Amino acid sequence: MSETRSRRRTATGIVDRAPKDKTLVVKAVRLVEHAKYHRYVKRVTLYRVHDEAGEAKQGDTVEIMESRPISKTKHWRLVRVVSRSARQGSEVVS
Repeated sequence: MSETRSRRRTATGIVDRAPKDKTLVVKAVRLVEHAKYHRYVKRVTLYRVHDEAGEAKQGDTVEIMESRPISKTKHWRLVRVVSRSARQGSEVVS
C-alpha cells in the first residue's frame, strides 16, 4: 500500500500560536532571491496544522507533513516536535 502512495511534502517551522484545541499555526520562513535586485528577501508561510495529541506548544520547532484536507483550512499534520522552546521550562508556579 505505501509503495503506491506518492511522497508527501514535509516542512519545518516554528509554532506561532495554538488558536484552538488540536490546531496549530506553524510559521515557515524561507529566503528568496529578488528577481531584479538579487538580494535575499524573507518570505513567511503560515500553515494550519492538525495536532491530535496536543504535544506542541508555542515556540516549539516542529516537522509537519502534508495530508488530506482535515478541515476548511487544515491540510497539514504534525509529524514530530524537533525541539522545545526555552520559555516552557522557565515557568514559575506560585
